[in-house]
Amino acid sequence: MSESKPIPTISVKYKQGGNSTKSNELGMRPMQERVYQKRGEQYLLIKSPPASGKSRALMFVALDKLENQGLKQAIVVVPEKSIGASFNDEPLSAFGYWADWKVAPKWNLCNAPGADDGGGKVDAVKKFLDSEDSILICTHATFRFALDRFGTEAFDDRLIAVDEFHHVSANPDNRLGEHVRRLIDRDKVHLVAMTGSYFRGDTEAVLMPEDESKFDTVTYTYYEQINGYTFLKELDIGYYFYSGQYADEILKVLDPNEKTIVHIPNVNSRESTKDKIKEVEHILHELGEWEGTDPKTGFQLVKTSGGRTLRIADLVDDDPAKRDKVAAALKDPTHKDNRDHVDIIIALGMAKEGFDWIWCEHALTIGYRSSLTEIVQIIGRSTRDAPGKAKARFTNLIAEPDASEQAVTEAVNDTLKAIAASLLMEQVLAPKFEFRPKNPATGAQEGFDYGEGGYEAGKCNVGINEETGTCQIEIKGLAEPKSDEAKRICQEDINEVVTSFVQQKEAVEQGIFNEELIPEELTVSKMGKIVQEMYPGLEDEDVEAIRQRAVAAMNFVQQGKKSISDSESESKNTALIDGIRKFALSVKELDIDLIDRVNPFSEAYAILSKTMDPKRLQEIHAIIGAKRTQFSLEEARELAKRAVRFKAQHGRLPALTAHDPWEKRMAEGVAFLAREVSKEK
Repeated sequence: MSESKPIPTISVKYKQGGNSTKSNELGMRPMQERVYQKRGEQYLLIKSPPASGKSRALMFVALDKLENQGLKQAIVVVPEKSIGASFNDEPLSAFGYWADWKVAPKWNLCNAPGADDGGGKVDAVKKFLDSEDSILICTHATFRFALDRFGTEAFDDRLIAVDEFHHVSANPDNRLGEHVRRLIDRDKVHLVAMTGSYFRGDTEAVLMPEDESKFDTVTYTYYEQINGYTFLKELDIGYYFYSGQYADEILKVLDPNEKTIVHIPNVNSRESTKDKIKEVEHILHELGEWEGTDPKTGFQLVKTSGGRTLRIADLVDDDPAKRDKVAAALKDPTHKDNRDHVDIIIALGMAKEGFDWIWCEHALTIGYRSSLTEIVQIIGRSTRDAPGKAKARFTNLIAEPDASEQAVTEAVNDTLKAIAASLLMEQVLAPKFEFRPKNPATGAQEGFDYGEGGYEAGKCNVGINEETGTCQIEIKGLAEPKSDEAKRICQEDINEVVTSFVQQKEAVEQGIFNEELIPEELTVSKMGKIVQEMYPGLEDEDVEAIRQRAVAAMNFVQQGKKSISDSESESKNTALIDGIRKFALSVKELDIDLIDRVNPFSEAYAILSKTMDPKRLQEIHAIIGAKRTQFSLEEARELAKRAVRFKAQHGRLPALTAHDPWEKRMAEGVAFLAREVSKEK
């Protein structure tokens, strides 16, 4: 049996301040209060992590819209029936609010029998629309079919709340997205969109820019949420290689003493044995001796070598009677606060979005998930705050690349995806960055801590606001956004830009394994292209302002992590912030040109090279190297545009003989484009 080998691991410590779980006089947490302040908006987008209280925030807003804003009814749509439980009755008045959230049992269609797209549930939607009742809960599917049958106008003057909004896509083939566009075009409803990950694994845009611009956005970051918890103070994220069968090595990463959700691989993935039932049996065997099934809950009982009996919920078995019994036991409200109710949950497609088990300490996923959104959702299963739970972790167990396998290219791709996910999650877990141009007239901002020396004019200043989870950094030469839309993107959407960047497989490949890479090819060319594609209606100067902030945010996280030593990390809850400040202050003059010259993937390669033997690295180098190309016509055009800016700054065009590699690359792009133009003539 070979030893599992870790690859990029993140460990982020938090302040444990308790603010994010405290309630005001109306019973609202800080995130919910922030949303409630925007309750009058017709279109409201809530971007907030799993377990942050989005469901209750919607309840507060919906009740106000029904009572004070003249809307007839509220319809809450969720991706699957199990999530409907998040919108069950809540006695909000007991916590200080002026009304309670009540849903008549017949209008919670997630609890009704029958298929979501069946005639009975769709008919029920029409009956609700014709009734005097206020609140309906249904699935995305039921809502789509109701819109198809009754038309958009049937929902006029109502609140439509879409949970897990990342299921919407700007792609015309996405039916839910098409219906949302029609509702926005008609402009007769109020729309609240809620999501913990405002990006999609398939890189499709969630909304078209012109539609998204109509939304007022409330962003509550992972950092802000966990930093304000009472109990949880550390989150670890790690990726591990294995060889052979994963079940033989699972105890290398699965600690039976931790409350764990195990997601086994999809049957179509290369990690799967193609027999999911035997995989579960194998995991149970590795954990200990099977002692039977609990007759009340359907949980599997397994006795470990240490004499402890584990209670294991199997959500993989397709037998409806068995799985429904287990699922019902997991949702039993009488055991919500009982830590000993269950020890391990084994699932395949379930226990992801909206699954609420506050005691989960470890989310273990076997086989790489192609969707970064899915990874964020799975990590969210472990980030609930609970008494006695100081640490949580996510582990992805993936098969090691091996040149002897036919699927070596697929294995390399999985490795690259894991690294990309690691880079993304470092960004998601970091403070929210607020970059501003360095200016002698700029002064200290209230609420920000600028370190021991305080704010010093003319110096590089890094301010931290721990209450809002904001890191403010001054950068010389930073472009300012001009349009209101660009300003909104700089404030709210930088993580989505970074996400699109790390999902570009070619960028990850070249950034990690191309030793001859000029960093500007990634930070300037590829990032600039991504911003243009995401926001096609923006002027060039706005695109540049967004690009600079996205590159800066990604590099600050990477370099901040690199700048602080392990010993410092152990002694401080603010390790990542301290590293960011240390990086910023270690350079004589922090400017955007310097940031553009840092490869944002270099730290990932450094970690990978420590955990993979030379043979594996050579295999990956060979595969990536075979794909290397000189230029595409599109890249040459972008380099030519950069050359024009270079000339405006320096009074001359870039030179092919330049010592600076980026200047030389721009010159090569201009020459390549000139040759292509001459060919056309």
